[in-house]
Amino acid sequence: MGPFPFRRKASPVRHLLARLPEHHRDVDAIARQCRRLVTQRAMVSATAAVVPLPGLEVLVDVGVLARMLEEINGAFGLTPMQIEQLEAGRRISVYRVLKSLGDSAVGRAVTRDVLALVVKHVATRLATRATVRYVPLAGQAMAATLSFAAIKYLGERHIRDCMTVANRVIDLN
Repeated sequence: MGPFPFRRKASPVRHLLARLPEHHRDVDAIARQCRRLVTQRAMVSATAAVVPLPGLEVLVDVGVLARMLEEINGAFGLTPMQIEQLEAGRRISVYRVLKSLGDSAVGRAVTRDVLALVVKHVATRLATRATVRYVPLAGQAMAATLSFAAIKYLGERHIRDCMTVANRVIDLN
């Protein structure tokens, strides 16, 4: 089994240096891969919510969320670095579509401010999770469910935003 029995599995999103998709079918294929990633990361968050160490779930959620958003952006070819490498016409198209999305994390470097912006959409669920987790057994199960749902919702929302950008850019070009 080797010296590291708990080696991390490879992410289902393998195209971290991907380019912006050229066809709508490519967008759908990337979205399917990213949904598997989101489910895996939501499970990690749910598992951390069950562990009765104060603050652990917040640290895990922030790490999971930051990495997940970066990987989804990368899979769609929408990290800041990938966007800058596009030809001028496509880059302008991407920036126009990004501007129309408003407070999305698509195309942005994942910073504390971006995470705060994204998390504000599920703040009530996360606050409820923090409260119920101290009720024995049922509270931990509820906290795990809320953690899973919050990360899943944020991931799905981000995938939809990335799909919107990619599909609109394909249509413009």
